[in-house]
Amino acid sequence: MIIDGVEMRDIRTADAAGLAEVLDRNRSYMAPYEPLRQPGFYTEAGQRARIEALLADRDGGRARPYVLVADASPIGTITLNSIVLGPLCSASIGYWVAEAWTGQGVATAALEELCRIARDEAGLHRVEAGTRVDNLASQRVLAKAGFEQYGLAPRYLHVGGEWHDHRLFQRLLHDDPPAL
Repeated sequence: MIIDGVEMRDIRTADAAGLAEVLDRNRSYMAPYEPLRQPGFYTEAGQRARIEALLADRDGGRARPYVLVADASPIGTITLNSIVLGPLCSASIGYWVAEAWTGQGVATAALEELCRIARDEAGLHRVEAGTRVDNLASQRVLAKAGFEQYGLAPRYLHVGGEWHDHRLFQRLLHDDPPAL
């Protein structure tokens, strides 16, 4: 459990139907912050394909995908992706939480747990995340989880048919030398 009945666990293909349902239900809520999606993305088959790709990245050491679950149903995901070891020891984080669960500390708790995993299990030095400049709620979540803004990326991500500027955030996890 990460917070009041919400569990963060490894994603699995059996989550496909539940994720398709919650993503479809939250489609308009998430639209301002998500890339345009093909209709198949919101189906069980589309989510199964996405999960299988995430699991392949996990097996290749490139990602650590998790699902957030409450009352036996998915309510969001959080993923440590683009993992690079060696002298960089860094990764990116992507996350979302269903609208009904926003403002309850779920995303912040999940970010804190993922940072612990990144540091203690993956041995990473830093993690980063980006938000649209107008996504103040996600910026507050990142700040609460110890992230600091370090830059602005002009026309960084194509969302809703347009390129949008993004604020870039990072959290340094430790200053130990990388594992050899």
